[in-house]
Amino acid sequence: MRASLASSIAVACAAALALPVTLVAPATATARPAANALPPAQDELPGSTQSLPLRPLGASVRSFGDPGAAAREQGLGRRDVRPFSLVGVVWDDPAAELHGTVQVRTRATADGVWSAWQDVETHNEEHGADPESAEGAAGTLRGSTAPLWVGDSDGVEIRVRAEEGAPVGTAEGTTEGAAERVPEARTATAPLPAGLRLELVDPGEEPAAAPAPGTRAMAPPAVLTAAEAAASGVNSRLAPYGATVIPAAPRDDTVAAPVHETAAEPAAGEAAAAQTAAAPVREAAAKKPYIGPRPRIITRKGWGADEKIREKGFVYTKTIKAAFVHHSATGNNYTCGQVPSVLRGIYRYHVKSSGWRDFGYNFAVDKCGNIYEGRAGGVAKPVLGAHTLGFNTNSMGVAVLGTFTSSTPPAAAVTAVARLTAWKLGLHGIDPKGTQTLVSGGGNLYKKGRKVRFHTIAGHRDGFATDCPGGRLYNKLGTARASSAKYQGR
Repeated sequence: MRASLASSIAVACAAALALPVTLVAPATATARPAANALPPAQDELPGSTQSLPLRPLGASVRSFGDPGAAAREQGLGRRDVRPFSLVGVVWDDPAAELHGTVQVRTRATADGVWSAWQDVETHNEEHGADPESAEGAAGTLRGSTAPLWVGDSDGVEIRVRAEEGAPVGTAEGTTEGAAERVPEARTATAPLPAGLRLELVDPGEEPAAAPAPGTRAMAPPAVLTAAEAAASGVNSRLAPYGATVIPAAPRDDTVAAPVHETAAEPAAGEAAAAQTAAAPVREAAAKKPYIGPRPRIITRKGWGADEKIREKGFVYTKTIKAAFVHHSATGNNYTCGQVPSVLRGIYRYHVKSSGWRDFGYNFAVDKCGNIYEGRAGGVAKPVLGAHTLGFNTNSMGVAVLGTFTSSTPPAAAVTAVARLTAWKLGLHGIDPKGTQTLVSGGGNLYKKGRKVRFHTIAGHRDGFATDCPGGRLYNKLGTARASSAKYQGR
């Protein structure tokens, strides 16, 4: 179990609220399954993850004895596997970058048809916890690609190829501007990271259907586990225990819900610390009348989060000054009815495959405009996420599910981002059309400690050399800012 997350901005909820995360030790070459073997699931929790070590690929059998082959190209030939719906690739060193291409094709369970080759977004290192935070320094972290949603599948083939002329080293910028970079002195064919493994995620069974928009939240179940009570209790001023939906409200009159309203007894001193974390919300809301109507939010219970796999307790930052918008890079081949499964797949990939403490983003938005609670800790509270490397402190992360490099995001998704930010930023007295200064935690375009000014609603690319949230979604952020301000009544 990774080290305890205790810091000046970290507040644990209760000692017995959830079970610790148990991560599976990396597979080794000696554990490589035979061709077409069905690897066992990693654990007995709802859902499962198959982890398959990659092997060198080449034109002849001699390539398997070539030490350079593993550095240039790795993969797996077509094989039968247990059912899965989401794929990704991980490797041993979270600081190592994968300079190259990752492509997979999968066999649909329903008709046995193999898909065309699909690209997996390789640059996922810009997501994650800040380098010197307790989560960022955890020894269980791994490097990882973005996950890709492929739907119900039972066969897979993968190839990972190193990029020719990839940068061997990087240089951190020192001049003003979001694009500050120093060209690398030399380039070469960078070797692939060590310990490459294909992760095949089965998100598990569907939860009970969430109520339709405008209907009342479901009544809570008779019994909640301690972990479920903790995750639900931090929202209990907004919805009943065990609710699958936090209903929309014209004006949120519970802007500072107590953290401890659970069946579990809070540990000594934790309640006071949690109230301290919530105090800036009260003060800002009292001084600033511009708080947008609260949007309907589907809770973690609503999308079926398994509260046992996340790390226990909640971690807070001081306030929320800015919102970073992302795309999940999981592809656009999902229906809105499949979103709970997509979220459970991403959640499991973040925790069990990448080694994070919980779901990385604070919120998610689907193509139909539905809003989902992400990282646990309370939708009205300043929960510390792992979404924008180096700028997680005093910010929130919103992931629009899909890939928007060349696809235009649906208007419903952009509207949902505007509604969510109008409410959440409003709780902290923040103007969506303004700018805010954040301090870099390092690991990004800016040196640690550098003060950087962002749009209040910014794109991930504003703080890191990444395409995220995709050019088409990034171009819609101006619309989101203007709409968000209108929802606040500005």
